[in-house]
Amino acid sequence: MENWITQFMEQYGYIGVFLMIALENIFPPIPSEIVLTFGGFMTTYTNMTVTGVVIASTAGSVVGAVILYGIGLLLDVERLEKIIDRWGHILRVTKEDIHKADAWFDKYGIWTVLFCRMVPLIRSLISVPAGMSNMKFVLFLIFTTIGTLIWNIILVSIGAALGENWASILSFMDIYSNIAYAIIGLGIIIFLFYFFNKKRKKS
Repeated sequence: MENWITQFMEQYGYIGVFLMIALENIFPPIPSEIVLTFGGFMTTYTNMTVTGVVIASTAGSVVGAVILYGIGLLLDVERLEKIIDRWGHILRVTKEDIHKADAWFDKYGIWTVLFCRMVPLIRSLISVPAGMSNMKFVLFLIFTTIGTLIWNIILVSIGAALGENWASILSFMDIYSNIAYAIIGLGIIIFLFYFFNKKRKKS
């Protein structure tokens, strides 16, 4: 996959960066760290610039995020309630649980969107719950753009600085991703423990 990504980007330049990052948002297995660091490296031997790559990649990220946000809108709370009516007794989830999760995202969603834009894989998927919770589209765009811009500037700049050694950052990014996933996983476990413990005490 890496060879296909880099060849496509070399052939189409800024448009290639834009399309690859947009696709990466919709299809997370395409790693943004390869696209962005290689895009940075391309600025060392083509007429492309770091600023241009950052703009193209940020535009692609926002377009991809908006598509997933739209999918989230289609899977709104009302549709989830219908699923809960049918399968809630098996999933052990109630409508009240859905409303609480929705209320939590309403309260903290913008910061979740901002920081998750800097976590591989999660940076793409976070757009779906944002749409499901009907987060204000303007706020979604603003915080998506800010978080994405920070991520893109860092990785494109690293790729440009490392030059031909751009791929050396990928092993470090794997470590970063694993640490981020572990922290998120631990957070989910703590939340579920607290959630089910609270429900058990109520019952």
